[in-house]
Amino acid sequence: MSEFNISTPLSEGETRKFRVGDIIYISGTIFTARDEAHKRALEWIAEGRQIPINVEGLAMYHCGPLVQKIGKKWHIISAGPTTSSRMETFEYNFLKHFPVRVVIGKGGMGSKTTEAMKKYGAVYGAFTGGAGALAAESIIEVEDVAWLDLGMSEALWSIRVENFGPIIITIDSYGNNLYKILMKKFEKNIKKIKQEFLNYSY
Repeated sequence: MSEFNISTPLSEGETRKFRVGDIIYISGTIFTARDEAHKRALEWIAEGRQIPINVEGLAMYHCGPLVQKIGKKWHIISAGPTTSSRMETFEYNFLKHFPVRVVIGKGGMGSKTTEAMKKYGAVYGAFTGGAGALAAESIIEVEDVAWLDLGMSEALWSIRVENFGPIIITIDSYGNNLYKILMKKFEKNIKKIKQEFLNYSY
């Protein structure tokens, strides 16, 4: 397990250095996207339209931030992660069309996303659920926002962060999925415990 302090934008080569269990801290620009933003982005690309934020080499955060506008500036009050499985339907195609290098959320993602990360050179990182205030402390400023018509939590927020983390890599670009590894260990241990119980002589 290694620890990395990284800055966006990232290249595919940089991303492929990460392995499951590594910890990263991100500085630079990241953006938020949930269900509706994924859906619209894929609709736009199918229509030959460019999405309003350049996401190449960035980290995408599954997050519906709590945002307040003071004067002409937006301020993020809380930015806890959304359950990433909600985006599983969209993520393969999203990574196919948009060169995002890090996806951040909570709860992990499925086999189709794992396949996409292996093919297109991206990783998934888990951020602690319920730590929205902690996440907000790493946010320097809101750089841009698009698709506010989707609602505050579903809009695309482009934000500049400093030492955003810790983020634990749970899916790497080689098809390794920490959740599946741990589940196999769990199933093996359960099987062993059951066998020991059956063999126990009262």
